[in-house]
Amino acid sequence: MAVRGRHRRYQPNRINRASLTVTAGGAGLALPLVGTGPAHAADVETWNKVAACESTNDWDINTGNGYYGGLQFTQSTWEAFGGTRYAPRADLATKDQQIAVAEKVLDGQGPGAWPACSQRAGLTRGGDTPDLRPAGGAESPTSAKSEGKAAKKPAAKTESVKDVQPQTTPQSRAGKARMYTVVTGDTLSGIADAHQVGGGWQRLYEANRGAIGADPDLILPGQRLALRGEGRTTTSGAKPQPEQKKQQEKKPEKKQQKKQQKKQQKQQETKEKAPKKSSEEKATIGVVAPVSGSIGTPYHQSGSSWSKGYHTGVDFPVPTGTSVKSVAAGRVVSAGWGGSYGYQVVVRHGDGRYSQYAHLSAISVKDGQSVGVGQRIGRSGSTGNVTGPHLHFEVRTGPGFGSDVDPLAYLRAGGVKI
Repeated sequence: MAVRGRHRRYQPNRINRASLTVTAGGAGLALPLVGTGPAHAADVETWNKVAACESTNDWDINTGNGYYGGLQFTQSTWEAFGGTRYAPRADLATKDQQIAVAEKVLDGQGPGAWPACSQRAGLTRGGDTPDLRPAGGAESPTSAKSEGKAAKKPAAKTESVKDVQPQTTPQSRAGKARMYTVVTGDTLSGIADAHQVGGGWQRLYEANRGAIGADPDLILPGQRLALRGEGRTTTSGAKPQPEQKKQQEKKPEKKQQKKQQKKQQKQQETKEKAPKKSSEEKATIGVVAPVSGSIGTPYHQSGSSWSKGYHTGVDFPVPTGTSVKSVAAGRVVSAGWGGSYGYQVVVRHGDGRYSQYAHLSAISVKDGQSVGVGQRIGRSGSTGNVTGPHLHFEVRTGPGFGSDVDPLAYLRAGGVKI
């Protein structure tokens, strides 16, 4: 059994062989025989089986869960056993390079580094040395062994990995991490029994119905299943009958329908209790006039005084300081000096139209502010290019000059009598 607490190199037969050699022919013969301990290796076919269990043979896999490559190395294990000589992470290394590092992990920690998949793949110590050709200048397994005989460097390497955590994989920690990766031959009942899932395979299926689909008997290798989901617990034993499933599914639907009906009844009662508004009140609820007053210069009046050759808005001749209201709810897109318009405010409304209020003496809002229908946005004045105090009001299809439409038609369409 591999020693996990300190991760010492597994050496089952060295002490016995050394003592026998000393007894038979003196201490001088002990050193050569120490190097003849069994090789802790596995053939490529066995590593392929481990990878099939861990990652469905995807040697480049990196799902972001902290495990990399076909054999699902953690970064600390990859670094501790020399993997960075090949690539920064296992998923960036070749298959041969990953197996070469895995051989060292097997030598240092034993097959328990892959607790679940080593048993399924038949991974053990003492197998055939794999025929590997890892790129990147790493020594072959044969040369590594010969160097181990002649020098003490391998012993130093062993000491350097004493405090490294044992290699673990998503499969080995599935019960703790609440996730399990399906491999060939798995069934929901087998997974539930092996991991002691409360509620049996039914609970496991309910928790992973979205991933599995409609058929609980059809699960595919590579699927990730939550072992401790929030699915409903059902009694273990035979599969639930289709009629029972339908009844269970209908109960929430009935409850939802009853809630919806109660909600609709309350809304209807509220409408009936509320006082009925007159037709005029209904008409003016969405749009109001910007000021109370008569009309001065009308829309589209011709004249050389205007750059477009006609008046692009409508004027309301009101005294300076008159409260100016937003004709509809919207958001302020401009509030400040507007050149010949003097101080102005432009509001974008929900219907896509823009309203402009010009020649103001004071501004009560700022850019980006939301305003409600009838909310004061400023006070009338005589700033900019004017001959006297009044409010210049425009309605546009865009925020800028030149996209004007008939402002009175807009107000009247909203129910304003003007």
